[in-house]
Amino acid sequence: MKQMAHFGRDDVSIRMEGERPLGGRIRIQGSKNAALPILAACMLIPGECVLRGCPDISDIECMFNLLESTGAKTSRTADQVKIDTGSVREYRLPEKYVSAMRSSVVLMGAMLGRLGEVHVNYPGGCVIGERPIDLHLYGLEKLGAQIWIDGNHIHAYADELRGATVTFPFPSVGATQNVIMAAVTARGTTVIKNAAKEPEIIELCRFLNMAGADIDYSGTLLKTGRIVIRGVELSRLCGVVYDVIPDRIVAGTYLFAALAAGGEITLENIPIRQLDSICDTIRRMGAMLTVRAAQNEVTINACDRDRIVNVPYIETEVYPDFPTDLQSPLLVAACAAKGKLVVREKIFSSRFRIVEELQRMGADITVEGDTAVVTGGRKLEGRTVIARELRGGAALVIAGLCAAGITTVADSGFIRRGYQDIVGDFTQLGARIGYVG
Repeated sequence: MKQMAHFGRDDVSIRMEGERPLGGRIRIQGSKNAALPILAACMLIPGECVLRGCPDISDIECMFNLLESTGAKTSRTADQVKIDTGSVREYRLPEKYVSAMRSSVVLMGAMLGRLGEVHVNYPGGCVIGERPIDLHLYGLEKLGAQIWIDGNHIHAYADELRGATVTFPFPSVGATQNVIMAAVTARGTTVIKNAAKEPEIIELCRFLNMAGADIDYSGTLLKTGRIVIRGVELSRLCGVVYDVIPDRIVAGTYLFAALAAGGEITLENIPIRQLDSICDTIRRMGAMLTVRAAQNEVTINACDRDRIVNVPYIETEVYPDFPTDLQSPLLVAACAAKGKLVVREKIFSSRFRIVEELQRMGADITVEGDTAVVTGGRKLEGRTVIARELRGGAALVIAGLCAAGITTVADSGFIRRGYQDIVGDFTQLGARIGYVG
């Protein structure tokens, strides 16, 4: 796997020269949001699992550190990772890793199922608004876990987890994953109602069933949000080899990059069935999309800039609607398009943090509460801007590809949390871009 010399440093900046249309083809990496909960689920399996196509990103490194802190053994080669949890004993997770990544919270359910106990700090990650974990704790308590909170510390314990009906008031992805993992070895049957429907939920269930779990997520799941888990003995679970699905958010990021900067690119290894809302938006904005489902490829042509126009209104929602993780790249594409776009953010309360930086580059964006209004057609100017979170950081790189002159994106460590080699990918697509510092 190609490594960049600067990848280990969070203070490295990304510098690019804009106003160059993109062209060429790249292969989409494995899914961050699928791989992280599956790595957590390996905690349930007292043996070795192999994940092929696992992305080489800093969030994955952080999860490896968390697993190793419990006694697990991990290793990586060019195209796969191995996780052996046969010697797991430690239930206390180190604060320095937990505070660095919100996804660490999904280890709670797996560790309760494996060890019956977990001690963890409140998780960290990107600052994009309030992201309470009350639904995670509610679901685990329904399965019989006793939970104590002492300041910033959470201690959960269960002599025996028991199946229950867990009804979520909101289809939280992380809480759904936590309850699934805790329920796999619980005594009896667990029914999750109003479960999250994201593809990453399906993949977690598929992985666990491959390992010997008994989870029914078929049929009407996407319509009703209902998952049934019949508990099995821990000894029934065994190691498996699993192929990580492609990353739909990375694919969407590069599609919006082409829409914003212009040109024609082809993306290989895409999860085409997961991109319906994204492709629909891009087509409505005037770009041409050619989908070759049999080859898992899509080509976007945004060469005719006169055709690129804003749609009147988009709101973020849970899957399968427009994803909050692509709201920031959409804002940048809207700056480059003609006309006005109104975006309502319904998932996170502070996901317009990128707007201030885009305004410094000349964007015409106003924000009121959960709604942003973009008036497009104004040329962006290169500036030094700061990445404050993962997806906003990637969107600032897209803005730099559109802007006149030189743009420098500082604090690029946020971007490496989810993008394996964003500089290498855009270089392959013809951009003048590189690391500095």
